[in-house]
Amino acid sequence: MSGREIEGVRTLLASLPRPTSLTERRERLDTVASVDGVAADISFEPETVGHCEAEWSLAPGSDASRVLLFFHGGGYCSGSIRSHRRMVSEAGRAAGIRTLAVAYRLAPENPFPAALEDALAAFEYLLGRGIGAGHIAISGDSAGGGLSLAAMTRLRDLGKPLPGCAWLVSPWVDLEMSGASMDTKDAVDPLIHREYLQELASSYLGRANPLSPLASPLYADLSRLPPTLVQVGSAETLLDDAVRIVGRLGAADVAASLEVWPHMIHAWHLWSPRLRAGRQATASAGAFIKRHLAR
Repeated sequence: MSGREIEGVRTLLASLPRPTSLTERRERLDTVASVDGVAADISFEPETVGHCEAEWSLAPGSDASRVLLFFHGGGYCSGSIRSHRRMVSEAGRAAGIRTLAVAYRLAPENPFPAALEDALAAFEYLLGRGIGAGHIAISGDSAGGGLSLAAMTRLRDLGKPLPGCAWLVSPWVDLEMSGASMDTKDAVDPLIHREYLQELASSYLGRANPLSPLASPLYADLSRLPPTLVQVGSAETLLDDAVRIVGRLGAADVAASLEVWPHMIHAWHLWSPRLRAGRQATASAGAFIKRHLAR
């Protein structure tokens, strides 16, 4: 069933040709990722966090005193609140908590470390609202997953309180693109390829070193981070990013869990209405967050 369902998503992606301009790329991601809309019973509220637009979501019966802080994917150059609205709000429902999605500043207009500064400001914003650090789960997919990790390492180094847990989906943690799956999975990944990632990395990094731990957290000191769940699809060129970061977290004595979902593509949760595996992965993440924030 999973294999047949994901073929439908692949067909959807193939129906929208890859654009060349940055504006077209941003619009394509917003369109293809939001094709199924959002559930009618979830309330949304716009917010401003520092330089950034943001959005609260709350499913019926959820606990507004606990928050999933989410940073979208898109290679630091695209993605938005719109593209990830369904994924974020359904994750909040699964965890039984409120969500705050943050539209951090994008490259190339705002290269590294602008996105990191916005992520740190968003976490501080929640603390300023009286939400305890242990009642916050930090999360993101793809670039947003790498950004979440970088933010946590920076918070730790600054002596700041850390979130209660982290949930990372298909995280991009190595801007050097050294993982073997960049090549071994190239023929089956419909979204992410080395040449494309190299272009995105160059736009984001500017003059920064791709091995900088705050840009590529695979090379960071990961000690003393909170429990972390990493989910990745088996059909991703970023599969090795997920596998390696969980290994690095484990070696640093962090409670880290890895879920590899057969046949799934990059950030498949975006199409959960079409994918049973998307709904199951979201439910698994919700249970993980609920378990750790309840403490």
